[in-house]
Amino acid sequence: MFSEQITELDSILNDHFSKIMIVDENLTRKLVSFQANKNRTHYRWYKYKEAFSADLVEYLFNKYSLKKGTILDPFAGAGTALFASSSLGYHSEGIELLPVGQKIIKANILVRGSNREQIILRLEQWLNQKPWNADGENKHFEILRITEGAYPQETNKKIERYLYELEDENPEIKEILLFALLCVLESISYTRKDGQYLRWDYRAGRTNGKKLFDKGRILSFDEAISKKLFEIKDDIFFGSDRKTDIFSFMQDNIQAGKIELLQGSCLNILPKLESGTYSGIITSPPYCNRYDYTRTYALELALLGVTEKQLSELRQAMLSCTVENKAKELINFNAEWQSVTDICDNQILLQKILSYLDDKKNKKELNNNGIARMVRGYFYEMACVIHECYRILEKDGIMFMVNDNVRYAGVAISVDTILSKIAENIGFKIENILILPQGKGNSSQQMGKHGREVLRKCVYVWKKG
Repeated sequence: MFSEQITELDSILNDHFSKIMIVDENLTRKLVSFQANKNRTHYRWYKYKEAFSADLVEYLFNKYSLKKGTILDPFAGAGTALFASSSLGYHSEGIELLPVGQKIIKANILVRGSNREQIILRLEQWLNQKPWNADGENKHFEILRITEGAYPQETNKKIERYLYELEDENPEIKEILLFALLCVLESISYTRKDGQYLRWDYRAGRTNGKKLFDKGRILSFDEAISKKLFEIKDDIFFGSDRKTDIFSFMQDNIQAGKIELLQGSCLNILPKLESGTYSGIITSPPYCNRYDYTRTYALELALLGVTEKQLSELRQAMLSCTVENKAKELINFNAEWQSVTDICDNQILLQKILSYLDDKKNKKELNNNGIARMVRGYFYEMACVIHECYRILEKDGIMFMVNDNVRYAGVAISVDTILSKIAENIGFKIENILILPQGKGNSSQQMGKHGREVLRKCVYVWKKG
């Protein structure tokens, strides 16, 4: 009964947006993911899989003639939107909660600053001297339960030597050297990032009778860090004149915009921002897909000194996208959000989905009891984020959002139309829901039970009237 009602309500909402839901042949999975950044100077340094590409920023800004001003990304991640916007002449601000994203953004701001020559010179000296190979003291780093034994013994020693040696550098060089180390951690470890968790290579000895996983070649510390330092040095030296840089075709007279990082949760920071001050917003929030960034980025977080307690606090502070997220008291963040939660309470399709998931939970038919709570939290929290984004946009300002539809307990959840309807109720004009030509499937668990159903991957385009 529930699934039939959900299908009917979903169809009604699809009909409501049918005229503005467009398959955009220019959008590819490469464009809306990190893939297109792999050949771009600067953007290629850190493999942040959850990022969209700099190409996408340029494509959308041109397609919708976004007026000059200040751009905000409330889920800044590795800062792609900030740096791409800046290169196009916009000032940009990004909100980021996770320390790994903050470090990536800070380092990238520094290498675009006025001390590029000094940075290049010092990186060359490190490449020539390789101080981590000299005898000396070590600096130990945090080990979490989920990162214990992540590196070969020799690699672990070299990481500690590297950390000790960079302590003597000036703050800018220290920041960039630490960033370079973050860039190579996965490649020198026994782990691979795999959505909801870290996968462990059998050589780590943590298989516990499970199917053996072989990640392939594990780079030595010397090879990985030398390649990365050279790549960073090379990219800084050649800058945007290089063919691989997305903006190499642009006119030299474009003045890069200022970039500012706001550290913390967007649920805390957005309400403090001034109304009507941003010309555009472009973001890709965490998807409602159970991916836990505190686990997938555990190596980086541990290296940055995040403790077990802090890791747990970060997990709870994130937008609800994992089954471990507890319910947030949104009215405690901002009393004005009562009107937003009312909109969610009255969103018929959303409420039917939540009732269905609660029913499945009560019947013990969910593969994790936290799914129902997570989906509820996700939509209510996203509604509050959308409300704040509407408030801080200038008149005629545009918001772009990259997001995926998901599937739980056999039911496809149209994140695109539900969030767009919430945005419409808040006041946005829904300009387009741009759909990727090829959809995505669902998890292996879901496919085994329910077959493969293509789920939409979209870019939403909302305008403040």
